[in-house]
Amino acid sequence: MSTKSAQHTRRVAVAAVLSAVAAVLMFLDFPIPFLIPAFIKMDFSELPALLAAYSLGPLWGVAVCLVKNLINLMFTSTGGVGELANFLLGVCFVVPTGLIYKAKKTRGGALLAALVGAVCMGVLSIPLNYYLTYPIYMKFMSLDDILAAYQQILPAVSSLPACLAGFNMPFTILKGLLDTALAFLIYKPLSPLLHQ
Repeated sequence: MSTKSAQHTRRVAVAAVLSAVAAVLMFLDFPIPFLIPAFIKMDFSELPALLAAYSLGPLWGVAVCLVKNLINLMFTSTGGVGELANFLLGVCFVVPTGLIYKAKKTRGGALLAALVGAVCMGVLSIPLNYYLTYPIYMKFMSLDDILAAYQQILPAVSSLPACLAGFNMPFTILKGLLDTALAFLIYKPLSPLLHQ
């Protein structure tokens, strides 16, 4: 087997393992009461995709996001809407992170990359949810019911854009920052497995 072929095989194997871990982490989602409505769950399934973007490149991070959502699609309770949104938001996170880190492979570069990725994911969550996710959810749940779930936390919010900007965007950025913090904790110990 040539060196190039062996490297590709290793990358596929690493991405497959990270995808499996990401799929399991996606199953382990949980609500955060008093911070965001219960139908929006926290999970750490972008962490393996972030590790893939750092160690293998941004396209491998996208591949991990895709595979974990395809696996979860078999067990979905959202009709695939949640998985599509999760995939697109994951791409918004790992692509800028992977591209910036590829250009600046230092610890500071990794941190800057992930911060930019988290902010991109948070900001893009507004149009993504407004134009894709919530119109589909509104086939099963009225806008009034959705707003009522947000108003239980903050009664002053009165429109979907206000909910998305006031709750979903900060929550999504926080999710990216938590994934980043975990990546910084475990990347160095995992580095030999990810790179060799």
